[in-house]
Amino acid sequence: MKITVMTADEQFITLDVDRDESVENVKALLEVETRVSLQQQQLLFNGKEIRNTERLSSLGVGEGDLLMMSTVSPATRAPTNDLSFNPDGSAVNPEAFQQHLRRNGDMIAQLLQNDPPLAQAILGDNIENLQNLLRERHQQKMELQRRQEEELALMYADPFDVESQRKIEAAIRQKGIDENWAAALEHNPEAFARVVMLYVDMEVNGVPLKAFVDSGAQSTIISKSCAERCGLLRLLDQRYKGIAHGVGQTEILGRIHVAPIKIGNVFYPCSFMVLDSPNMEFLFGLDMLRKHQCIIDLKDNVLRVGGGEVSVPFLQEKDIPSHFLDEERYSRGAGSTPGSSGTKEKKENLPAAAGSSGTTHGGPAQGPDFEAKVAKLIELGFGREQVIQALNFFNGNEEQAAGFLFGG
Repeated sequence: MKITVMTADEQFITLDVDRDESVENVKALLEVETRVSLQQQQLLFNGKEIRNTERLSSLGVGEGDLLMMSTVSPATRAPTNDLSFNPDGSAVNPEAFQQHLRRNGDMIAQLLQNDPPLAQAILGDNIENLQNLLRERHQQKMELQRRQEEELALMYADPFDVESQRKIEAAIRQKGIDENWAAALEHNPEAFARVVMLYVDMEVNGVPLKAFVDSGAQSTIISKSCAERCGLLRLLDQRYKGIAHGVGQTEILGRIHVAPIKIGNVFYPCSFMVLDSPNMEFLFGLDMLRKHQCIIDLKDNVLRVGGGEVSVPFLQEKDIPSHFLDEERYSRGAGSTPGSSGTKEKKENLPAAAGSSGTTHGGPAQGPDFEAKVAKLIELGFGREQVIQALNFFNGNEEQAAGFLFGG
């Protein structure tokens, strides 16, 4: 049944309680709502004070009845039993507050059903977690109260005041954002979860590796340390040195023109760009995905190679080493060189630069003259006239021109 309690400051609180609920439990509910400790509450029904041990049914309290709550000063209360709250919402004596609620089986059962996080904090062994949750709830309550006061003030604001209209516009916009967020939580909750990148098990020159599959990277990349571990560093062609620009810089040490990789039970030839990037091990890029007619099948969660002759499952998050989760960031940091991102989303993460002063598609590093810059940007897939306009616009700055071209 529902009852209404009027507090000393004339606030009305509606509680959903059982007919046989004890007065003490009602006070405990009011403690959460009003932050007035149970010992400081005095409840009156029909002008008479009701005791904690009494039950609502025996007092004749029924559906829709009104109770009055006043606040008293418990002079005899011992400090160790203080169940009041600090201004930030935390309990003055969290141990006493926790034990008090634990002893109330009905209250715990109700919290487990209606507020599991608070129930778990009360039943747990970490007092600080309980304090933090109480502070968080208090902050949310204060924020809600502040927003309600602002909305109420805007309702009576001068319609010809520019500042008031600006605040009304901001409030309407925020309301739309909140509604959109709530709709996303209901219809698209997975959008708020972390997306696990695509990894598969491969062997490079007989050495097992976990390969990061990235269709947004122009070329397949292997780190110097990984190439050395696979016994491929002796094949490094240093004529293909360069500098990859992006979020920071990464040195291109050269190129390994061909080496065997094993996907499933089949061997395939593969070429690599070797980067001086200790945090990035092996990235299987678009060049090899195209060459071997790979299909990224997200429905069956497999990588199909050779048009489907081989299928290998993408690894689950538990099977991916934690330090590998940084590989996406390092692949983006390689800019538009072999490890660069080709998708719009990733390009937006490279605002500083997107070009390369080194090799892009395997050609040796060129000189700094204008035509060389034009040639390198053309190799990235842009038209000559488009490249020349961008270079002229940025006074010959190759990196800024490349960033403009990718951003466009």
